[in-house]
Amino acid sequence: MRHVANRIGITLSAFLIIVVIAVPSVSAQRKNKKPTPAKVDELTKLREEFVKLTNETKAGFEKLIVKYEADVTKAEAELAKSKKLYDEGLIARAQVEENERALASAREKVTSTRRQITDADAQIAAILVESEAEKTIAKNLRLARQRLVRTTAFIRYSGTSGWGLGDAWKVQRFFSDTFKRELPVAVFGQGAIHDRWRLDHRNAMDISLHPDSAEGQALLNFLQQNGIPYLAFRSAIPGTATGPHIHIGRPSHRY
Repeated sequence: MRHVANRIGITLSAFLIIVVIAVPSVSAQRKNKKPTPAKVDELTKLREEFVKLTNETKAGFEKLIVKYEADVTKAEAELAKSKKLYDEGLIARAQVEENERALASAREKVTSTRRQITDADAQIAAILVESEAEKTIAKNLRLARQRLVRTTAFIRYSGTSGWGLGDAWKVQRFFSDTFKRELPVAVFGQGAIHDRWRLDHRNAMDISLHPDSAEGQALLNFLQQNGIPYLAFRSAIPGTATGPHIHIGRPSHRY
């Protein structure tokens, strides 16, 4: 099963990507240029494929959960048995400690796998809410012109200075100094899925934080104070998943 878990982990790593679709430029909107039906169909197909693959990954993890929970039950029984034998002076303390480690390991597998299922849920929601954000801004020229856009679902800040991943250390240092933990980076730079979907994500990174949380608010304030562009998503997909996150950098343009 470890081999299966590794394969599923690789699949999730390949497809746990938060895709930010670019908003058409003001000049392009003035010319009333719209995506051709073929391009629209292509984007729809890619999004559907992403959701399908992510759901398949979740299904694989859910099968592993059943196996890992059975391992926990077995490890608990072994530990209880070894403690009784130790109390009777029939085995050494080392055997009890070994069984304690085995139980802790089994429980960690369950916790880790549940976390990966949650991450998969988040990625499904992320791609869907970003798609809706694209439609909202594309339909509204006034929003496209504003430096800071706030809606119920998302916040977009266009920034006042240049940005590249070479500046990521500033954000990471701010976060670690402030919260005494590493910045929860979900995606850093370009990935294989971006190449496949022809999206330029080379100078962007996605952060697994809810923008309304204390950490999320502090991060957004830091980004705006330093003129760093971002898109922050707080929406959920009812009946499907929740996928709030913060995209640091310009929107990912198709090429």
